[in-house]
Amino acid sequence: MEKIGFIGAYDKTDLILYIARTLVAMGKKVLVVDSTITQKAKYVVPVINPTTTYVTEFEEIDVAVGFASFEAIKDYLGLPQVTPLDYDIALVDIDNSKILEQFNMAEATRNYFVTSFDLYSLKKGLEILFGLTKPIRLTKVLFSKEVLQEDDDYLNFLSLGMKIEWNEEKIYFPFELGDESVIAENQRVSKIKYRKLSTQYKEGLLYILEQILDKEKPNNIRKAFRQLEKNV
Repeated sequence: MEKIGFIGAYDKTDLILYIARTLVAMGKKVLVVDSTITQKAKYVVPVINPTTTYVTEFEEIDVAVGFASFEAIKDYLGLPQVTPLDYDIALVDIDNSKILEQFNMAEATRNYFVTSFDLYSLKKGLEILFGLTKPIRLTKVLFSKEVLQEDDDYLNFLSLGMKIEWNEEKIYFPFELGDESVIAENQRVSKIKYRKLSTQYKEGLLYILEQILDKEKPNNIRKAFRQLEKNV
């Protein structure tokens, strides 16, 4: 099972679900883990009787909420600890330094640091990474209307001295009120729909998907994505 981390104080739930839905369309068995303090997935992923910890299915994605480790998920599912979880990919949403260690995300296949440039998202997000005992390699996923070089320089400055190895590439998602409206509408109808998202948002999703599915031909990913766009 490949582990992909989405780390930071910025809201990542919908981004992760959109990525997960495309991975499922590519034939992958996917687990989304919301280990965050806010547990937004509890409110946007429909479930009949939410408890403190649970695993539910949404749009062919398994969503685990409230767990602090993969071992805890195995216990919930009644699996022996020596038995691997039966998923191709786990997407883990993290906003807590302790949880980051417990999921051993330093050993993940890929890790993304998701943030906007408001001070709360920047400083609280980096606080999660402060005091890491193992180096972690991260790709920046930046939400901003316009990303300026001084913004990125400031992020680099704040992270000085931390055990972070930044990948050279950066992934940008623009602040689009249209995207926010589309995502909010999808939440209300409990659907993951792509058609009305902005071109920039879709391209950001595809870029991350092509990294995660690095052995898959990009044309195949885009073909699956276009098919999902047709769903209304």
